[in-house]
Amino acid sequence: MAKSLSSAQVLGINNKTVTLSGEWAACVGEMARHGVVFIWGNSGNGKTSAIMQLCKELAVGCGMKGLYCSLEEGFSVSTQNTLRRHGMQECKSRLQILDSCSLADLTERLSKPRSAEFVVIDSIQYLQLSYKQYIAFKERFRSKLIILISHADGKQPQGRAAKAIRYDAGLKIWVEGYKAFSKGRFIGSTGEAVIWKKGAEEYWGNTNRNEDEQD
Repeated sequence: MAKSLSSAQVLGINNKTVTLSGEWAACVGEMARHGVVFIWGNSGNGKTSAIMQLCKELAVGCGMKGLYCSLEEGFSVSTQNTLRRHGMQECKSRLQILDSCSLADLTERLSKPRSAEFVVIDSIQYLQLSYKQYIAFKERFRSKLIILISHADGKQPQGRAAKAIRYDAGLKIWVEGYKAFSKGRFIGSTGEAVIWKKGAEEYWGNTNRNEDEQD
């Protein structure tokens, strides 16, 4: 039977958090150091750049050890160009990159002592992750920050499993027009981050289309 706590006891729990900086501070601000982040968006809108920027913020700015599972791009020229463009070498050994893995491989890696504190799975569709597998994975690694990337179908995540995972995630980030929008439980001063200024200005103009139809 699960134990119950009083309100005072719950408030006394020392949950670990990280405070992001720059654009990500405006978008998310302070967030839990563990849990699930769900990021989705259509191709060509800056999703990969957003992921890289967030990884760099966690690894360099917050001092966390990370593992990026590059299931779609692997160690391709495209991946190399993205890493150079965002200065990911500054992460040094704090961010390790995998070009392929299965859910079993990933579970084994994360179960080892001193393993990564945050993990990025890019993408749910390439890993062929079911909702049942997701729940088991999340429960096993409750002390980790799990960042899941999803393709989009319009403004919705692509596939039944991805849609269910989005609803369960604590922090949901929608990427569109080179902006990232916080749609979850952690929202900074503006709730958005500019991923690429020129691209965002060309796409959005002077309007703010941070709409809530995704939820």
